[in-house]
Amino acid sequence: MKQQNTSPQKNKPKNYLGSTLLFIGVFSSVTVAGLLILLLRPFNFTIRYKISALWCQLVLWMSKFFCGLSYEVEGLEHIGKNQAAIVLSNHQSAWETLALRHILPPQVVLLKRSLVWFPVWGWALGTLKSIAIDRENRRAAMRILLEKGTAYLNEGLWVIVFPEGTRTAPGEIRKFSIGGAMLAQKSGFPVIPVAHNAGNFWPRYSFLKYPGTIKVKIGPAIESKGRKAAEINAEVENWIAQAIKEM
Repeated sequence: MKQQNTSPQKNKPKNYLGSTLLFIGVFSSVTVAGLLILLLRPFNFTIRYKISALWCQLVLWMSKFFCGLSYEVEGLEHIGKNQAAIVLSNHQSAWETLALRHILPPQVVLLKRSLVWFPVWGWALGTLKSIAIDRENRRAAMRILLEKGTAYLNEGLWVIVFPEGTRTAPGEIRKFSIGGAMLAQKSGFPVIPVAHNAGNFWPRYSFLKYPGTIKVKIGPAIESKGRKAAEINAEVENWIAQAIKEM
């Protein structure tokens, strides 16, 4: 199915109203959730994680209620409950960073270090075992990803990586960085590819959100044992590109 593009004709008053209400709802709720997570820092990680996952679920509900934006997921049968995995996903908006926390098992995410410096929600994000890296120092970033990523995988947590490194426009796919695939090679854990078209409805750098149905496609596990990172990366990149074309 061809991807639907957001057109200027969709910039109707109800889109501005819905997007404004969503912004207010997200800003106020993330402040409350962030403070609660920070207060519970001395307690078990599972408690803090559940609060973050519930907040993500709330944002998805508000997106549907205020903006008419829903989603559908294909390939949930590929999510194994008994083994952690590394998820490599395309990156088009902020939507998938929230939705994957709701859709997939308990997880940690690779992100740029500056995000955890933001007051309240950034600090709270830092308590959720996020793998924060300095992208300017690639050698140190890779070491942190491999060390922390392997440790978290062995704990049973999934690791989410957006190998494009930044949000891209719909229809555009940047060359994948090797970090997530290298983690797979070194740790031996499988890779789950994920593709979506969130950018058509929740555009990057845009205040407006548009009604519709975001499609998320989860692919079968890609084994990493005995394989090189470049080979794993190429297979994931090709799968995601093909999945996006079919949306």
